Amino acid sequence: MWVFGYGSLVWKVGFPFTRKVVGHVRGYKRRFWWWSEDHRGVPGAPGRVVNLLKDEEDSQVWGVAYHVEDSVWEAGVRDQLDHREKGGYTQHTTVFYPQEVEENLEPIEVTLYLGDESHRQFAGPDDLEVMARTILTSVGPSGPNIDYLYNLCEAMRQLVPEIEDNHLRELEEAVRKL
Repeated sequence: MWVFGYGSLVWKVGFPFTRKVVGHVRGYKRRFWWWSEDHRGVPGAPGRVVNLLKDEEDSQVWGVAYHVEDSVWEAGVRDQLDHREKGGYTQHTTVFYPQEVEENLEPIEVTLYLGDESHRQFAGPDDLEVMARTILTSVGPSGPNIDYLYNLCEAMRQLVPEIEDNHLRELEEAVRKL
């Protein structure tokens, strides 16, 4: 079983895995267009977290794929992730492309969690400063929303310094400016 992380799973795994591989999925874009009422905000004052949205076929979202033994997945990792991603996300599968050729991995099928645009927690796009202010001021049971943004941006710089994610960069700059 392989699980793809593109948000907090990039920097805060929280489950046992046997292998970690950096790479990307295609046909998506990563955006801070999802309300978080259970982790980085609360009902009535939600934070913003990332979701993947369908995009052009050749677009790429970089992150990390984790290999989880099937027995470990069934023994609790699936339930743990279903709980962690309970705020409107559901499981889907797609193809993951490893970054390093020397990993000796062909593209592999991964499970990832996506939120549907018809769900009430789909925040959608907004003015950059409005999104930045929400991230700057929101706090939930998992901590300040700003930590989520900063940890994700730093993790992506560490993992793939040569890849520029303009949405993450612009949002981080806007929050730092505030």
